[in-house]
Amino acid sequence: MFEKILIANRGEIALRVIRACQELGVKTVAVYSDADAHAPHVREADEAVNVGPAPSSQSYLLGARLIEVALRTGAQAIHPGYGFLSERAWFARAVRDAGLVFIGPPAEAIEAMGSKTAARQLVIAAGVPVVPGTTESIRDAADAIEIAERFGFPVLLKAAAGGGGKGMRIVHAAADLPDALASAQREARNAFGDDAVYVEKYIDGPRHVEIQVLADMHGNVVHLGERECSVQRRHQKMIEEAPSVAVSPELRARMGATAVAAARAAGYVNAGTCEFLLDRDGQYYFLEMNTRIQVEHPVTELVMGLDLVQWQIRVAAGEVLPFAQRDFVPRGWAMECRITSEDPSNGFLPSTGRIEYLHLPTGPGVRWDGGIESGSEVGLHYDPMLAKLIVHAPTRALAIARMRRALRELTIDGIETSRGFHLRVMDHPEFQRGDITIQWLEQRLPELTKPAMPREAVQLAALAAALVAHEERTAGRGAPAVTATDPLPSASAHGNGPSWRDVARRESLRSS
Repeated sequence: MFEKILIANRGEIALRVIRACQELGVKTVAVYSDADAHAPHVREADEAVNVGPAPSSQSYLLGARLIEVALRTGAQAIHPGYGFLSERAWFARAVRDAGLVFIGPPAEAIEAMGSKTAARQLVIAAGVPVVPGTTESIRDAADAIEIAERFGFPVLLKAAAGGGGKGMRIVHAAADLPDALASAQREARNAFGDDAVYVEKYIDGPRHVEIQVLADMHGNVVHLGERECSVQRRHQKMIEEAPSVAVSPELRARMGATAVAAARAAGYVNAGTCEFLLDRDGQYYFLEMNTRIQVEHPVTELVMGLDLVQWQIRVAAGEVLPFAQRDFVPRGWAMECRITSEDPSNGFLPSTGRIEYLHLPTGPGVRWDGGIESGSEVGLHYDPMLAKLIVHAPTRALAIARMRRALRELTIDGIETSRGFHLRVMDHPEFQRGDITIQWLEQRLPELTKPAMPREAVQLAALAAALVAHEERTAGRGAPAVTATDPLPSASAHGNGPSWRDVARRESLRSS
C-alpha cells in the first residue's frame, strides 16, 4: 500500500478520496488554487500545496506542476478524481514516466476509449452492440448529409473527443445539418481542442443506463450492476439511482457481460463505467466508456456494499480483486441528487456568493458527499456542483420518501441551489413510477422549474409560523406568550437552547 497520495482535484471528490485514504492509513497531499485556500479539502488533508491562481488553466490543469508537487512532497501516487485531468492520457503517461502511480487505467486504455470513434471500432470488434453510426469522424457537411440520409433522420452529431453534452446536436432534416455540424464542431473544438464529430442514428425515448466495472492488474474483471441516469438536462445527469426499474436480473447479467467484454478489449485496469442506451424493447447499445470514477459512484457503493475509491487505490497498489461475479447482487435502492449552485427558476443560471448558513440532513440511510460549509465562497471558476445528497432504503418507493425528507432538511442559505427542483422531481408521479427516459426532464422542465413564492413572503410566513408554534408549546408551561410585535429575545427562555432569532431564521430558511 502507498504511504502518501497526492489528490489532483478539489471539492467533494477530493474530500471523498481523503476519507478513503484515512481509512487505509495513507497520508494525503491536497492541491488548491488561490480561490480554494480555505476549502475543506485543504484543511482535511495531511499536507496542502498552492498550485496557482483561481482559473483551472493556471492551477488544477497544470499537469507538470502537479507531478512536481507530488515528487517534492514524497507522494508515490496521484489520484485524479473526475473532471480536470482524470481522462487525459498524456497526464497518465507523464505520471508513470515520473516514476509515480496513476490511480486509474493505463494511458493506453484512456487513449483507446478517449476517442468515441476509436472506442466504437474497438468494441465492435469485441462483439459489443453499438448505436448505428459512423466509426470515422465527419468534417464535411455533404458527407454528413449522405450518411444521415442512409441512417434516416433524426440523427445525432457527437464530438469524438469528449462528452458531457458538449459538441452534441440533434438534427431532424438535411437542411439543418450544415449549421448544426458547424455549431457542434465549434463547441467541440472549444471544449476538447478537437473539432472531430461523428454521426449516430438518433434513438427516440431511450433510457441512459450505465454499468460499473472494476478490473485489477491480474486479469480479473467484474461488473457491479447498473445505474439509471436518465434524468438529464442538456445531456447532463442530475439524478441517478441503482438499480434501474427497467433492468431485470437477466438483462443485468447480459449488459454486465457486455461491459466486461468492452473493458477487456481496452486492456482496462481500475474502476470504469460503460454507458448504454436502453430502448423500450430492451435492446441496449454501447455509447462510451468513462475511464475514471464517476460522480454517481455512491449509489453503486450503497447497493453493493463496498468502497469503490478504496478499491481504486488497492488495485493501483497491485492488489488482487477477492470477488467473484456472483458476489454482486444489489441490495435495496440508492438514489443521488446533484446539489448545484444554479437557479432552476431562471434557466439554471449559475448562482454565486457566500454560503451564510448550511444545515445538513441526517438520519438513517442518508449520505452527504459535499465540499462546502458555512462561509464557503461559491464563484464561477469551477463546475456548479456543490455536493451530492445520497440515500439508501429497502425499496425505490422508500428511497424516494427518504430523499424527499432529506431534501426538506437540507438548508443552504446565501445562494440559489437545485434543492427545490429535486423536491419537485421526487413528487412527480411519473418519476415515482419510474416512467422516465433521457427526454423526460426536458419535456417536464416548465412544471418542474416554475418560480417559487417570493423569498421575502416565504420568510415572513415562516417567522409567523415559528412564533405561533412557540406560543402553542409554551401555553401549558405558564410561560408568557410571545406576540408578533414583541422583540425577539436573544436567548431561549428555557435553558441554553437556540435563540428565538436562530429558531425563526432556521425555520424561514428551511421553508424557503
